[in-house]
Amino acid sequence: MTGPGAGFLDLAPRVAKPRAIGLTHVIDRGTPLPALETVVEWIGDVVDVWKFGWGTAYVDPAVRSKVDILRRHEILSCPGGTLLEVACLRGRADRFLGWAAEVGFTAVEVSNGATGMSGSDKRLLIREASRYFHVLSEVGSKDPRVVLQPAAWETDVRADVEAGARWVVLEGRESGSVGLYDPQGRVKEDLVAQVTAAIGLERLVFEAPRKEQQAWFIRHFGPDVNLGNISPDDVLGLETLRLGLRADTIALLR
Repeated sequence: MTGPGAGFLDLAPRVAKPRAIGLTHVIDRGTPLPALETVVEWIGDVVDVWKFGWGTAYVDPAVRSKVDILRRHEILSCPGGTLLEVACLRGRADRFLGWAAEVGFTAVEVSNGATGMSGSDKRLLIREASRYFHVLSEVGSKDPRVVLQPAAWETDVRADVEAGARWVVLEGRESGSVGLYDPQGRVKEDLVAQVTAAIGLERLVFEAPRKEQQAWFIRHFGPDVNLGNISPDDVLGLETLRLGLRADTIALLR
């Protein structure tokens, strides 16, 4: 991405696409096709994964056209994990995977935070899905009443990676107030420290929908941390955080 004055600040370059680190993982809440085409032309250089939130991919009449656009811009396309969880509840996981391949999705999310699917069933799905797709597994509950200890997060992340997950997404929801965060949206630092020390940053994607959460991860782990659940409207703002072009991370330039 190059703006009108690009180059005069002599900033450290970002990792080029296709990236394995420094991912920006977008959540799409139902962007109309003409808007998506415009948005991807505008910000596609700094987006790596485009997730169709929840079950929106199933009801979107333009889903195939959207997936085609994303492929042309080297952006992984991914239906939401909740949709696969629903398919599993109906005994139709195989049909889901066949549909996802036919549509042209390049990634799938495998989660169990909405339905309480067993860990063993989740890992069987990861193994099967990883034969055809990049798999992003998700760890953490969407229910704010469920509090997992850091050791349990670490165990689940390790098991998902061993089952074949390319990346593990750590739950924060669209609200940024569960999972990785307390009800006020503050990062659970002990949890993050234990999981990153055990697994390493390259395999983890931190859901961070709020600007202050994005800034926290960039200050602690640098600009090439993987961040998810980013609104399309917030992608350029996140990129300025990564580059130290916002007060929250300007210290990265010093």
